[in-house]
Amino acid sequence: MDAIDREILRELTADARLSFRTLGSRVGLSANAAAARVRRLQKEGRIRGFTILTGPDPVRTGAPGTLAQSGLEVFIDLRLRPEVTYEHFAASRASGAFPEILDAVHLTGGFDYLVHAVVPDAAALDRLVRRLKSEAGVAQSLTRLAMRTPPPAP
Repeated sequence: MDAIDREILRELTADARLSFRTLGSRVGLSANAAAARVRRLQKEGRIRGFTILTGPDPVRTGAPGTLAQSGLEVFIDLRLRPEVTYEHFAASRASGAFPEILDAVHLTGGFDYLVHAVVPDAAALDRLVRRLKSEAGVAQSLTRLAMRTPPPAP
């Protein structure tokens, strides 16, 4: 894995539908050489698949989740109230009522869920946590702020 392979991975992570011609021109290779590298990266397991994202484009719609660079990226541990079912929380999340939430994972241990969200500022974080408690049946929360994300592994 060299610098060109890493650049190929960065380019494909940003847009997996790049043509080999475009990809090659961006990383300084011919289309055939770029295609050969992509096939090798797939064979080695460094590229495991290609994914599409559906739904509205958060950048175009100005959704809270688009503010990761200038906003707060947070991880919130949530414990549901005893009378609240997991289905109720899942339905609250699935309803689209919390567009700030990028992902939620049901866990074992002291908390029921780990939520990954992006909010523009501390006031928006406060509103999100309050809404989770009032609308989604959350009894207790523990919030952590992301400080930085390490670069991808070579």
